[in-house]
Amino acid sequence: MTIDPDDPIRAVEAVLFAAEEPLTIDLIRAHVGEDIDVRGALQRITEDYAGRGIELVRRGDRWHFQTAGDLAHLLRRDREEPRKLSRAAIETLAITAYHEPVTRAEIEAIRGVQISKGTLDVLMEAGWVRPAGRRETPGRPLTFATTPEFLTHFGLASRRDLPGIDDLRAAGLLDPIDLAMAEMSMAGEADDGGEEQVENDGDRD
Repeated sequence: MTIDPDDPIRAVEAVLFAAEEPLTIDLIRAHVGEDIDVRGALQRITEDYAGRGIELVRRGDRWHFQTAGDLAHLLRRDREEPRKLSRAAIETLAITAYHEPVTRAEIEAIRGVQISKGTLDVLMEAGWVRPAGRRETPGRPLTFATTPEFLTHFGLASRRDLPGIDDLRAAGLLDPIDLAMAEMSMAGEADDGGEEQVENDGDRD
């Protein structure tokens, strides 16, 4: 079936509406045809839906419809409450987001303690962290990175939108311990001189 080149907006809108997951421009183009100006259609749809109950958003290199952010509270009673992450998992997720791709050893060096295998498992089960290949260094350690689902869940268009230390401090989200941890995480500084500690995922909840 050939899409009318004079009506690309409806074609792109229909594909996005029916999609079960966010789509890249190439995936959209595979449905509507190479002759369709997908980027232009996405821009027009974004403008058309601005201020309405649903909106078209970009998360990384993928696009999808979602409920407008200021209306999300209307749907909370119909959604399953996610399991609360342990502090170890939160810190591991933050380090991964700011330093990806990052190895387990690098995460442990920044945190100053070893992480249990279950910590990364929880983040991967949540769909926020994924294996990102092996580093070409001795031992070829596995690296980890965040996923498009991570960007979607936290409402980020890209990792460039991650808050800095000043933003977190201004929002009152950092106590002195958290601030020290954030500064170490974002600076990537590691102190390898002390004794390693082993921490189970639930020890610091």
